[in-house]
Amino acid sequence: MFNELALSTVMALLAVSIHGFGLFSLGRVLELYEIRAGRSYVEGPLWRHVLLTIAVVLGLFVIHGVEIWMYAALYKMIGAVPDLREAVYFSSISYGSIGYDDSLMAPQWRLLGAIEGVAGAILLGWSVAFFVSVMTPFTARKKHGMVHRDIP
Repeated sequence: MFNELALSTVMALLAVSIHGFGLFSLGRVLELYEIRAGRSYVEGPLWRHVLLTIAVVLGLFVIHGVEIWMYAALYKMIGAVPDLREAVYFSSISYGSIGYDDSLMAPQWRLLGAIEGVAGAILLGWSVAFFVSVMTPFTARKKHGMVHRDIP
């Protein structure tokens, strides 16, 4: 059990670090966009807002994908699951919820999968908070009566 907890701790720290760096990078891209455009990312035509939203969501998918694959690679490497497909499947269901079926996982490593579920729930929540903070200015702009102009 100590090995599972130690490995879970290392993996959680690594996932949090990857996630923090990923969200920081997405935020920095928005800042650089504002500097380059000479205006807030909230200003401009609707199609730019749509593209920005899609880009942020895709960025979040990439961050979560890296974390899921990181756990999957570990599961395969330590022999906790029989093959890579099962490793990715198990990691995905553990990360996105608190598991579904741990019969795929070797019994001595099941705690690792459960802790991935807790870490995944926290990281998904962190992404939702980030996404809301990026999207809130669009709502505030609409509430204050500002309209989108179709300016290039």
